[in-house]
Amino acid sequence: MWDNDCGVVPVIHSDGKVIGMITDRDICMAVATKDRRTSEVAVSEVFTGNLYACAPDDDIHAALKIMRAERVRRLPVINAYGVIEGILSLNDVALCAEEAKGRKAPDLSYEDVGSTMKEICGHRLQAVSCPL
Repeated sequence: MWDNDCGVVPVIHSDGKVIGMITDRDICMAVATKDRRTSEVAVSEVFTGNLYACAPDDDIHAALKIMRAERVRRLPVINAYGVIEGILSLNDVALCAEEAKGRKAPDLSYEDVGSTMKEICGHRLQAVSCPL
C-alpha cells in the first residue's frame, strides 16, 4: 500500500472473486486495538466482509449514491462474475468533475462531488453542525 500510494486493496477469495476491501485505516486500527505485532494480524481479522461495489456499466451517479449511502470513499468495480475490474475512488470522481457553464450542466459536477463528500464525511456517532 505504501509503495503504490493506495489506501485500499481488495480482498480476493481463492476463486478470484472479491469478498471485501481492506483500508490502511482498518490495518492501523486493528494493530492499535489487538496489542499484537502487525505481522501477527491476519487480513481475515481486519476486514469486515461488507462489500459495497458497482458494476462496470453503472452510471457514475449510481456509484455516488452507493458511496453516500454506505459512507465509503472507494468502490470496487466488479463484473457479473464477481471479478474486480478496477476501483473507483472519490479522488477519481473529483478529478473528472466539471464546472457548470451557463445553462448546460456537466455529466459530473463539482456539486455532485461536494454533496457526496459531505455525506461521507459526516460524523457517524452524533449530529455535528458546521463550526464555520
